[in-house]
Amino acid sequence: MREDTYDVVVVGGGPAGLTAALRLARAGVSVCLVEESPDLGGQYYKQRQGAVLATYGPYRPAGAALIGAVHTAGVSCQTSTFVWGTEGDALLTSQVIDGSVRRLHGRFLVLATGAYELSIPYPDWTLPGACTPGLALHLAAVDRVPVGRNVLVAGTGPFLLPAACALLDAGARVAAVLDLNTPYRPSGRTLAALKHPTRLLELGEYLVRLRRHGVPLLQGWRVLGASGARRVEAASIAPADARSSAGARELAVDALCVGYGFRPSTELARLLGCACELDPASGDLIPTTDIWGRTSIPNIFMAGEAMGVAGIHAARVRGLLAAEAIRGALQARQSASADPRRLHRKARRLAAFARLTSILFPVPDWLYQAIPDDTIVCRCESVTAQEVRRAADASRHDIHAVKAVTRAGMGICQGRQCGNTLAALAARTWEERELARAHLLPRVPLKPIRVPAQPAGISEVRE
Repeated sequence: MREDTYDVVVVGGGPAGLTAALRLARAGVSVCLVEESPDLGGQYYKQRQGAVLATYGPYRPAGAALIGAVHTAGVSCQTSTFVWGTEGDALLTSQVIDGSVRRLHGRFLVLATGAYELSIPYPDWTLPGACTPGLALHLAAVDRVPVGRNVLVAGTGPFLLPAACALLDAGARVAAVLDLNTPYRPSGRTLAALKHPTRLLELGEYLVRLRRHGVPLLQGWRVLGASGARRVEAASIAPADARSSAGARELAVDALCVGYGFRPSTELARLLGCACELDPASGDLIPTTDIWGRTSIPNIFMAGEAMGVAGIHAARVRGLLAAEAIRGALQARQSASADPRRLHRKARRLAAFARLTSILFPVPDWLYQAIPDDTIVCRCESVTAQEVRRAADASRHDIHAVKAVTRAGMGICQGRQCGNTLAALAARTWEERELARAHLLPRVPLKPIRVPAQPAGISEVRE
């Protein structure tokens, strides 16, 4: 098995990982950047390709410039490669195309593994035409393909607005944007947003565009379910405070995008043994770090959304902070533009905005309890909410027993998509739910891996 050693290994080629890798490489440090996708950029800096690029030009040119700078700086970029396990102090990686396995050693690690969209199941969410706002935005903005002609965007979070605007730009009609909460109504909480004028300006631009296109923004509404013979043909919506179908309305749509924000991807950090704590705002289990992103293991740093969801600007600042700490530890040359105090001030300001966002866009526990019994909650293993609830009652709400009996959370996604839902359905109290989430442990391999036709180190097979 091939082994490579670098000063720093950065896992994740999104904004945070790219920023950290560039700063370190320019300081003269040997850096390896590992990215599962064929191209760098992550979801935010995803780049257009081929005919789409030729027709529409680059998507977010700042991302293309950052990616180009990383290559120019001499970073070893290992794309189509993902980290699936650990062995001692080495990361075990697999090449997506041929399954070849490699050990990577780094004196320091930067884990910029990003985040996942948070989905909460609803009836018929497995129909074609039902997806997340993130997928809809990616297809519309990067590939210029709308997920439907008449689309409903729903859930909660500021991400719904750019997703809806991207759909409009791609030629779709947006029937409405539904937010479970009421974040855009004046209140004592929303007044705190005045401290963040740049973010308010972005919000205002999205709201003006939606208004110009006549898109209704319904606050305090949620999706009850989808319906259709072979794909989404309609969506049932109701006021959020109606815990049943009372006051429900039907909207004729051919696509339904529902999402409830994001949750950090911390599986690798947990597998490596980094201490974690529950985020009091979101309830997510996140690595415990200092102001530089240093974890409980001194040579492992976190960067970006894996530290807690806070947006693109915070992701890049966190990448810079981790890089600066490692640069100092390696006694590498310092950038003339580096100012740790300024970075820390910016990080605190952006963290305050992230906290405000979590207050304005909460995901209430009752939303999980309202999932109808016959709704599939684990798509990989086709397990319904009723099966999970019954197994939880029979096992005295032991999450491990629920998984063993139902196989929920044991499919290809290994609980990434359904873990939150399983924990919520299996618990009787908030405390039990958080304990269950903490016990959904990552295991090797973190994701399914391709087995090479000729395993490394085996030249022949003898009986």
